[in-house]
Amino acid sequence: MIRVLLPHHLQTLAGCGREVTVTVDGNVTQRRILDALETRYPMLRGTVREHITLKRRLRVRFFANGRDV
Repeated sequence: MIRVLLPHHLQTLAGCGREVTVTVDGNVTQRRILDALETRYPMLRGTVREHITLKRRLRVRFFANGRDV
């Protein structure tokens, strides 16, 4: 289980709290975390990464164990 913290504007859009959890099957990668997040909260598609290229938007940051990755 992966814990994801969302900024206020994405919380509002998704209708959830600051912290959500997602489950990732197999190796945990940024792409799989975002896939799981967008599956659980489809209204977030296109907000964290581009629709077509699926590249993470520049201002989105990932932290793992307190480290900026």
